[in-house]
Amino acid sequence: MESHDEEHAAKLLRAQSHIWNHIFSFMTSMSLKCTVDLGIPDIIHNYAQPMPLSNLIASLPIHSSKTHFIHRLMRIMVHSGFFSQHSDTDSDLGVKYALTDTSLLLLKSNPMSVTPFLQSMLDPILTYPWNHFSNWFKNDDLTPFQTAHGKLFWEYTSSDPNMSNLFNDAMVSDTELVNSLLMVEKCKGVFMGLETLVDVGGGTGTLGQAIAKSFPQLECVVFDLPHVVAGLQGSENLKFVGGDMFETIPPADAILFKWIFHAWSDEECVQLLKNCKKAMLKKGKEGKVIIIDMVVDNEKKDDESLQTQLFFDMLMMVLVKGKERNEKEWFKLISSAGFSNYKITPVLGLRSLIEIYP
Repeated sequence: MESHDEEHAAKLLRAQSHIWNHIFSFMTSMSLKCTVDLGIPDIIHNYAQPMPLSNLIASLPIHSSKTHFIHRLMRIMVHSGFFSQHSDTDSDLGVKYALTDTSLLLLKSNPMSVTPFLQSMLDPILTYPWNHFSNWFKNDDLTPFQTAHGKLFWEYTSSDPNMSNLFNDAMVSDTELVNSLLMVEKCKGVFMGLETLVDVGGGTGTLGQAIAKSFPQLECVVFDLPHVVAGLQGSENLKFVGGDMFETIPPADAILFKWIFHAWSDEECVQLLKNCKKAMLKKGKEGKVIIIDMVVDNEKKDDESLQTQLFFDMLMMVLVKGKERNEKEWFKLISSAGFSNYKITPVLGLRSLIEIYP
């Protein structure tokens, strides 16, 4: 009987700890934001060797009354894998910190830095809608973002230059990372043999420029809303065109969408694919649609990767009308738009290359 009671007590305590960890999980992201705001990754990087706590404190732009808190901030960051800790003694004075592969992606000097994405996603404007999540289920608003701010996300960003810049910077920073992966040999074959390509929703052209540079024989068009591409200068094989992707898409052999489909509903995605088909038929030759997006896979993904995909799915639910899709859901979109074949290549970490053929 006593053994049964002990087992029951252990289960209760594990359950309580599990709940507590999820209640407080936001503290990791907010501590990370604080660390980046204080410039800690760059300070340690510039030190060029494991940095003693005392030197780190002396380098920080903080009030003298707050210096004794820094080791506690760093402790949770080390535990979360953002920094490594080295120590020659048992004293706090002997603690030194170094960057990890993860914190290297937080450096301002890193062209693939995810810091703009962090600053965008953790901005109060984007975190506030989560406080309205349960209320949204009880009303007829399209998104919790609309419940919180009275506007849809895209309406809000178009009327708030600061939020628009934050979001655009986040997308550019992500594209820099994708660029480095797309240009490896395993992915380059996707663009071989093409004569023309349109990067739909290509923003200021970070990805389009990289493709145009790597494939000088390829005529590239970056296609986005008129106010996004206004005044942007192209090159010999790259030009910027303004328009609405839900109305028409410029004709091309291949039409590229990086991280676009997950932000829109099924109906809107089918419309985009139908517009792609028209654009390829206008060109007069058989082409393909290239999509860089997530394919949720409960079977093959490790727990952490699957959790990240599910986080993004929730993000799409709260901010916009989109979703992350599994292969069956992608197939439904593709077939509903009248396409006959597709290929999924999981070579971009959490995201895949999806090639769709007429």
